[in-house]
Amino acid sequence: MVSATEECIGPMRLAQDPTQVLLVFAKEDSQSDAFWWACDRAGFKCNISRTPDSAVECFLDKHHEIVVIDGRHSRYFEAEAVCKLIRATKPSEYTIILVVVPKIPSDSEEPSVLPLLCAGFSRRFVENNSVSACYNELIQIEQGEVRSNFKLRACNSVFTALEHCQEAVEITSEDHIIQYVNPAFEKMMGYHKGELIGKELTELPKSDKNRADLLDTINTCIRKGKEWQGIYYARRKSGESIQQHVKITPVIGQGGRIRHFVSIKRPHSDNNKHVHKLSREERCCGGENSQSDCNSLRYKDRRKESIDVRSISSRSSDAPSLQNRRYSSMARIHSMTIEAPITKVINIINAAQESSPVTVAEALDRVLEILRTTELYSPQLASKEDDPHTNDLVGGLMSDGLRRLSGNEYVFSKNISQSQLAMPVTLSDIPPSIAELLEEEHRWEFNILELEAATHKRPLTYLGLKIFASFRVCEFLNCTEATLRSWLQVIEANYHASNSYHNSTHAADVLHATAYFLRKDKVKSSLDQLDEVAALIAATVHDVDHPGRTNSFLCNAGSELALLYNDTAVLESHHAALAFQLTVRDVKCNIFKNTDRARFRTLRQSIIDMVLATEMTRHFEHVNKFVNSINKPMAAIDESSSNSEGSETEGPASFRNSPENRLLIKRMMIKCADVANPCRPLELCIEWAGRISEEYFAQTDEEKRQGLPVVMPVFDRNTCSVPKSQISFIDYFITDMFDAWDAFASLPGLMEHLAENYKYWKSLDEMKCSNTVLLGLESNSSPAERALM
Repeated sequence: MVSATEECIGPMRLAQDPTQVLLVFAKEDSQSDAFWWACDRAGFKCNISRTPDSAVECFLDKHHEIVVIDGRHSRYFEAEAVCKLIRATKPSEYTIILVVVPKIPSDSEEPSVLPLLCAGFSRRFVENNSVSACYNELIQIEQGEVRSNFKLRACNSVFTALEHCQEAVEITSEDHIIQYVNPAFEKMMGYHKGELIGKELTELPKSDKNRADLLDTINTCIRKGKEWQGIYYARRKSGESIQQHVKITPVIGQGGRIRHFVSIKRPHSDNNKHVHKLSREERCCGGENSQSDCNSLRYKDRRKESIDVRSISSRSSDAPSLQNRRYSSMARIHSMTIEAPITKVINIINAAQESSPVTVAEALDRVLEILRTTELYSPQLASKEDDPHTNDLVGGLMSDGLRRLSGNEYVFSKNISQSQLAMPVTLSDIPPSIAELLEEEHRWEFNILELEAATHKRPLTYLGLKIFASFRVCEFLNCTEATLRSWLQVIEANYHASNSYHNSTHAADVLHATAYFLRKDKVKSSLDQLDEVAALIAATVHDVDHPGRTNSFLCNAGSELALLYNDTAVLESHHAALAFQLTVRDVKCNIFKNTDRARFRTLRQSIIDMVLATEMTRHFEHVNKFVNSINKPMAAIDESSSNSEGSETEGPASFRNSPENRLLIKRMMIKCADVANPCRPLELCIEWAGRISEEYFAQTDEEKRQGLPVVMPVFDRNTCSVPKSQISFIDYFITDMFDAWDAFASLPGLMEHLAENYKYWKSLDEMKCSNTVLLGLESNSSPAERALM
């Protein structure tokens, strides 16, 4: 099926219908057939005419983009005459006309194409009845001249808009030669465009009211590719000076050079009630994105000055009362005293700019640009060529996909009922082999994979019973052990055992790490029991019903969950919501049924907050907040305490126990627990690396099958280097986060494992030899071993 294509001219998006081709052949032969089938293959619409008259009639009806005229046989018609007939019509201005000429004998000299070009032809095609040759010719024309001409046609609409624009517009070349002015400019300045086009700006008379160095300031700014806007006095043809608000924007063209300057001008009247100082308005606020760089000036105008209704409203006179109401409302909104902290910071910088030198003002503009980004805590990566593993990993984990919806749907919850579950066991009924393993659960080196094997892939229920009992969760929630057992089984049943990584073993591993952290002295003294219970529950449910695919995949696939959660924290929102749905669905597993309303709301909010904190798009925000709000203040307090005489004060403990800081501690704790694999003993680290790689490989395979964007191209099972991916993950996500967490919780053993594991991956990467040989793998291998092969 033929479909329209889209082209863009700057921000303008244009829909282009399928290309139409007119074949002008007096008789059907192999050449005309070849062009016909080539059009069919390319998806072009095709018409055939046998005579010059019918060709012109058909062309006037269809306005074909490409016309192919047979110039091999002059006895039927003259190809040049047909070309001239078509060129005489108005629609042919942007048409490509191709002439088919006979083959040139090998002993003959190549004829000149100038006569053909003078006759109106665009190109010459030497006779060739190969469909592929005709197809290649048509495709080249369509991709080149046709698309270029299409954009040129569309520019007519842009110039129509400029002709009717009520602001004066002037376009000059890079050498400041005037190339276009619109009627509004003619009216404002009193010139006719014929008096201006082709003249240099220096030839026009200047007003003597401008500051002496203003022109130099403007030229210095725009020559750097930056936008300038401010107040400028221009001299009309009549000789009088007119005060204008001017915005000059450099336009980057071929070769990355400035090719044009666009100036937009409007009268700057005293009746507007503006109280600008000249130095304040004259602001070079450009950069790579001049539009965003000028936000500070526009924002300042909105916040601190009255609204100029005449300059921002439409000029129609049929609804003045509506405009007045609208802009008085805007003025009230911008005079409101409720401001976010970032708004206060921006206002302070705006105020500082007013009395700053130009160089300082430009630097502050850059600061404002950075502050306005939504990714304040995300470091900027090097180019993709420099580190494709890190770029793909970060892109896959820290974005929500390309938002390209399709008909694919991912619905995950298995909705398992209580009757489908195995009968729960009591803590005292745990088999001796499993009980023996659980005796080691307080150690960081606890082997969760051995527990996975001993419990037949149900480690979460058994480990949960042990850890929840040690933290007296049932007592706190006022629920029975049977209710807790049922709840653990329901949650574990809703993890996908088919996932190589995001399964109940991963949940049990995160639960174990969380419990380990909660037992550290500084963590324990910072949190209360409600925090501990919330953290253990959050760790248990944080990936429930995970499909083994990333958020980016779900958004690209247009999944039901992505639509439900608006492509934002899709999985994390689902994990938290489903956890509570499963809990309250059946009274037998509702661990909150005896909890009073106030405590339940506090617990619920804390659990949700921790689960959402595992979403990676806000990773750097959470880590930086922890460093700046916990690590640095505590270091300062500790230093102050060590320098003061007397006994240790209670300052540090009370500081950590504030609600805001407890929230940051809990977020950091579950984040570290969630990605603690690189800090585990080497054997476990290798296994987890293989499992997550296998899951990413499977996602890449499915993306290719479904024709979806490949989120992480380096995770191709045929080419991926697992050591490189682990090195990138540790460098980019793990090291800084665990340095900060270790500084707070004191975890020397974990940091030793991290250093050893990093050294291991580095050695594998540097050796550049088969991981299969290094690990001595067998054909009957685990997901980790398959990924490392």
